[in-house]
Amino acid sequence: MSGDEAPTQLDKTLQESQPDDPAPAPVEVIPESAIIPAPVEVMPESAIIPAPVEVMPESGIIPAAAEVMPESGISPAAAEVMPQSGIIPAAADEQEEEEEEVLSYRALVLTGHGGLDKVKLQVKTQKSPQPKAAEVQVRVKACGLNFAELLGRQGLYDLLPAPPFTMGMEASGVIEAVGHEVADRKVGDRVILWSRSGLWQEVVFLPAKKTFLMPESMSFEEGAALPISYLTAYMMLFDMTHLRPGKSVLIHCAAGGVGIAATQLCQTVQDVTIFGTASASKHDIIAQGGVTHPIDYRTKDYVEEIHKISPEGVDIVLDPLGGLDSQKGYDLLKPLGTIISFGAANCVTGTKKNLLAIAKVWFNQLSITTQRLMQNNRAIAGFHLGYICDEELISSCMATLLDLYNQGKIKPRIDSTYHFEEVNDAMSRMHERKNIGKVILLPEPKEEEDKPQSDSEPGDKTEAPIEEEKKEEVTEEETAKQD
Repeated sequence: MSGDEAPTQLDKTLQESQPDDPAPAPVEVIPESAIIPAPVEVMPESAIIPAPVEVMPESGIIPAAAEVMPESGISPAAAEVMPQSGIIPAAADEQEEEEEEVLSYRALVLTGHGGLDKVKLQVKTQKSPQPKAAEVQVRVKACGLNFAELLGRQGLYDLLPAPPFTMGMEASGVIEAVGHEVADRKVGDRVILWSRSGLWQEVVFLPAKKTFLMPESMSFEEGAALPISYLTAYMMLFDMTHLRPGKSVLIHCAAGGVGIAATQLCQTVQDVTIFGTASASKHDIIAQGGVTHPIDYRTKDYVEEIHKISPEGVDIVLDPLGGLDSQKGYDLLKPLGTIISFGAANCVTGTKKNLLAIAKVWFNQLSITTQRLMQNNRAIAGFHLGYICDEELISSCMATLLDLYNQGKIKPRIDSTYHFEEVNDAMSRMHERKNIGKVILLPEPKEEEDKPQSDSEPGDKTEAPIEEEKKEEVTEEETAKQD
């Protein structure tokens, strides 16, 4: 057949079945599984390359690494310095340091308003205890108990914070640390402290300006007894009434802290006559302390007794009682005389709030017109140390008082001392008007053989054993605040 011959039917059929771009070779070697034969022959079903499978154990760890890596997941090098606790030594040291920075201390906390049971001995903790820039840290050695704290426990002292809070307005102790801005105090200084609250605890942080250096001869008990009573008495006598020689003064509650302070301060002025009210059992002591005319207010009318001695009355009346006694005090004044009201002790008749007594004091309170004041040529004043915010005035008065102490002209009289565990007994002594001078609280734990010590009224049963208040664990993160 020549080249001009027409193609046969078979040739036409084959030509039509072939594509324009034929690729016969690849089609012929591709199996139905679409997997290249050679790789399929060496690839197991697990799809893992054989060589790694041979050295990889079931744990999934390469043998070389498995040899040095124990089951704990910690390398031998690390295990040599890693304790079983899993904490490396450096971290352990840091943890120990942090634990050392947690300060624990005992405190007397008012948990609510009411009776003696509302004051609890608790243990507080504070992290990273460091005084702020203008603060000092003080280890408290002694604390003063004031009548204001009895009022505060019953909810009758409006300057105190809402419970729970640490009580305590005055104390003494030793500085343990100072803030970087404090230049006039140093570690080891013996200081007197004052505040509205917060001082009845073993350790306190407070502004350095609220501390005063103690004289070398002053005891911690005397230091804690001085601020509240003597500042109150001094400001009333010298800043408000300007006590001068030849004047006469009526001091109510003459055997109390303020009463004894006022008596001693009156004696720094020549020829001052002092009338002092107190129960008969206290007369010998207050007379020795300087009271010219002791008067038993329980069995006699002090107004009549004063008029027997001084018909014209007195120049100054210091009135911590309130109610009807304020009216009596005003009527006792000579012309140009002054009565200073600085308390409402008649509101407190027991360990719990007495609403009837409060209402009686309010109903009988002194009420007078300016017209009558002019006609009588008398003055009425009020004093409340808690509302005096002039720090310079406080510091100036304290400097004067400490100078008088160094001269031997004043000396706080300590009635008794009680440990923190015995705070209920201490308050009861004041409620029952048994104290002559200041009642002091001691932060240090009480030992078994310790008993309350008192040099006043030995007949009183003040050394009876009491149940120790159960300590309550409290965690408190302290922040800068309060006075």
